[in-house]
Amino acid sequence: MAAMARRSLLLLLAALIIGVLFSHASAIHTLEPTRPDAAGDGADDTKVYIVFTERQPATAELPELEASAAISSFHHNMLSDLLDDSSSSAHDRVVYHYSRSLHGFAARLTEDEKNRLAGKDGVLSIHERVVYWPHTTRSWNFLDLPQHNDPSRLQFEKDVIIGMVDTGVWPESESFSDAGLPPPPAKWKGVCPGGNFTCNNKIIGARGYFNGTRTASPLDEEGHGTHTASTAAGRAVAGASLGGVARGTARGAVPGARLAVYKVCWPQPEGCGSDSILAAFDDAIADGVDVISASLGNNYPEDYPEDPLAVGAFHAMRRGVVTSLSAGNSGPTAGSVTNVAPWAVSVAAVTTDRKIVSEIVLGLGNDGKRFVVGNAVTAFPHLGKQQPSLLVDPGSCGVEDLEGRTYKGAVLLCRDGVNQATFKATDADAAIILMETDTAFSFAIPAVFVTKEQYDDILDFYNSTRLPMVTVKNSETVMDKDAPSVASFSSRGPNRITHGIIKPDISAPGVDILAAWTPLSTVSGLDKVDDRHVPYNIISGTSMACPHVTGAAAYVKSVHPDWSPAAVLSALVTTATPVTAAPEAEFAHGAGQVNPLGARYPGLVYDAGEADYIAFLCAQGYNASQLATMTGSSSAACPKDQKNAVGDLNYPSIAVPVINYGVPFTAEFPRRVTNVGPSGSVYRAKVTSAPGIKITVAPEELAFSASNQTLGFKVSVSGVLSVNGTLGASASLVWSDGRHVVRSPIFVFPHKHVS
Repeated sequence: MAAMARRSLLLLLAALIIGVLFSHASAIHTLEPTRPDAAGDGADDTKVYIVFTERQPATAELPELEASAAISSFHHNMLSDLLDDSSSSAHDRVVYHYSRSLHGFAARLTEDEKNRLAGKDGVLSIHERVVYWPHTTRSWNFLDLPQHNDPSRLQFEKDVIIGMVDTGVWPESESFSDAGLPPPPAKWKGVCPGGNFTCNNKIIGARGYFNGTRTASPLDEEGHGTHTASTAAGRAVAGASLGGVARGTARGAVPGARLAVYKVCWPQPEGCGSDSILAAFDDAIADGVDVISASLGNNYPEDYPEDPLAVGAFHAMRRGVVTSLSAGNSGPTAGSVTNVAPWAVSVAAVTTDRKIVSEIVLGLGNDGKRFVVGNAVTAFPHLGKQQPSLLVDPGSCGVEDLEGRTYKGAVLLCRDGVNQATFKATDADAAIILMETDTAFSFAIPAVFVTKEQYDDILDFYNSTRLPMVTVKNSETVMDKDAPSVASFSSRGPNRITHGIIKPDISAPGVDILAAWTPLSTVSGLDKVDDRHVPYNIISGTSMACPHVTGAAAYVKSVHPDWSPAAVLSALVTTATPVTAAPEAEFAHGAGQVNPLGARYPGLVYDAGEADYIAFLCAQGYNASQLATMTGSSSAACPKDQKNAVGDLNYPSIAVPVINYGVPFTAEFPRRVTNVGPSGSVYRAKVTSAPGIKITVAPEELAFSASNQTLGFKVSVSGVLSVNGTLGASASLVWSDGRHVVRSPIFVFPHKHVS
């Protein structure tokens, strides 16, 4: 299934390259900071493999250090008698032991050693190491979440711990002040590395993972991890901006929440190794975090047992830990959404009502009345002072066209992308680039992106005068009345691993987000051509949307610490705010934009636990080995007489894949809801549908005699999907008691068009 998706997406790779470069997954900066010397696989013919093993029951009663030592010894013994290279020991070959929450190890093995190890007793499955990448202040105001550094609220939030699996953090940022916070809660079991990294009562622990060590520096060299951490749980910092752009208060959802940092991502070419990701999940779960946030992923979805984020999130779910993941930056391509496991939240990116633009004035002085507005994050001191520059059309702005030439004092009109180092060598003032994008991004050089229509207007002006002069201004903010709308870069469904689960689940602000930054990186991340170091930066991506949902989940957990991950996901999904319609509908924005205040008291929740997810995996058709990889035990076998379907999972949204347009269909979906409101609540169902689609609910009324009571119902969907220019038909089921509105999106779509 994943292989099929990979083949489909590879055909689109050329078309995606430009979009990826500008989606701030370009929080994947080109940096060369100090870091550990070796990375990834060995220089010989070995590769790093992840080996999942049976859990060792004999260690269950031992103290953690003794249990860890016993499990490490078990792993070494398992390897010792099959190593081909007598000069290296099992101890030398092991990269990581997973012994706290997960079960297994990562080791450097030859192909033959891997194959022989696969036949050993106790080995559940073996997977080759893969590399993931990061998917990269007004946003919380836009979500109507009140701002505060209120000491009483800080005490209310202080027991929630968010684990950030990312590029590390810059702890000296004002966003991570611990003023007014007490010591960490007693449940915290993590560590602080010391050395050049200082924890406090806000950042209560940190670990760095690289090439088998858990003691690498967790300092953020790129900025991505600092940005996401402050978005989720940063303190309120007034007057934050990027060189005066987007000035306001930078803050997170839960200023009182604690942060635990797990650095797994390193500058190119290393990326985020799956072996390190699993080690971070192993530690974060055991350390006592409540929510794990990982704004990273692959370029295509993987079958759950092959996906380290899905495996890690499954084990987090078992321990009551919510996992929030980015949906990916490969939109608007259909089926590009990644991180699709139903036990984790997958987050799409939408705009806020603040848009960042840069004005371009055509002409001289007061006569410069013709202007266009392009997308840009331009924050360069000289742009506010310069006189109009000569507009020059070099024909193309490729490396071969600009290299060795000088355009001092000119603004270049570019039909294509610009190599920033080559451009800077020309000594030009700025670039105006033809690039259809709904998002502003930072370049190491002054650059403004314009649409084809705007480009043509500028070109007409250029051809209309012998002395075309132009002024490119620094960025400013304007109101975007269309917000929230789905960002073009945000990955779309359908879910290619499980057609019957809608992914992404939900959307959140991910465009032009101002948050804390590290001084070890520049604004653009290109330190060879950019010398701007700032405390706050503006970047975009589903990487930025993910921590908004992480913060909202932590906000819910601060009110309901005992809620399961499924209950939290349900609260977020069923209270989401509808967003501006996209052609892909729920496949673009999920249930809608996250609504943190509404999610606190959702009225009803669709709950699920490990047994429900195992039944789901069985219905998906996974074999015993794949099931063992997910659960860590070969005893979790599927019942032979099991007849449940994927759609039976008690999920808060309903996906209805049908054979094709014009083909009659009928489908039924059992669901159950738990009353998390007052006893005596009575909920009535209301259905909205689309032409040709009939939806019924039985029963239509749910009367709860007590709080925490669970009642079941059945949703029947039938009809004929018509061809109306859209991907599918949007509908919904709403349960309401007159106070709470519990909305489940229903999306009917042709299966034939997504296989």
